[in-house]
Amino acid sequence: MDTTKLKNRLGDKVRELETPMEMIPDASIDLPPVKSDYIAFRSNSLSIIQENLKNQPLPFQLFDIVKSPSGGATVFSVPGLSGEEPEKELTGIIVDYTMPRAYWDTSDPVEGTPPTCVSQNSIISSDGKSCAHCPFNDYGSKDGDTNAKACKESVLLFLLRPDNILPLLVRIPVTSKPRFLKYMARLVGTLTPINSVVTRITLEKATNKTGKPYALYHFEAVVRLSPEEAASAKAYAQQFMELVTAEEVLPEMS
Repeated sequence: MDTTKLKNRLGDKVRELETPMEMIPDASIDLPPVKSDYIAFRSNSLSIIQENLKNQPLPFQLFDIVKSPSGGATVFSVPGLSGEEPEKELTGIIVDYTMPRAYWDTSDPVEGTPPTCVSQNSIISSDGKSCAHCPFNDYGSKDGDTNAKACKESVLLFLLRPDNILPLLVRIPVTSKPRFLKYMARLVGTLTPINSVVTRITLEKATNKTGKPYALYHFEAVVRLSPEEAASAKAYAQQFMELVTAEEVLPEMS
């Protein structure tokens, strides 16, 4: 009986088992293109971004930002090739998000004025202090007449849409921050990663205690991605956020 082939196969198997885990490629980091409506998953999008930017960090000034509409309007104003375009809803994959906050030592700061204090995660300030124990994080610290905080906070979403390899930045005001966190909690409760579903964002008209109208954000998962798409979304999110610079992310001053 010719045992040469059998010995070779056994030898290959032994070498495979002896290979350190760190030497085995992680398929979740470098995935092949996936057939999908999202062009970011069908093309070498991250390589294109790196090549065009000459491997420089991706600054926030290059992103299109959707801000909260004023006056209780329930229509988004979305930057497009032809200028601002009205949209009743925003739909896409939230690849990541950040929760910046900032404090200005004046009640009416001029646009472009650097804040006195800033935090990119609403937990620790840039100078290493705890946001939870800061007096400007207390309700009513803004002016005493309202229940507002002196330190302004918001949520910034990276929303990947099917027709673009760059996410759209969606700024969620502090009034809708609890709704977003509740949506995140529901995803966590069902063991659903944030970037494994398609999220739809709509607006509802509301009125504050003084009778001033404003827009409340509503979040809902409308599509669960296939395992292949979810893996691609996760890999895209991990690699994309490594390209992003976050030091200049601030809440709106108004």
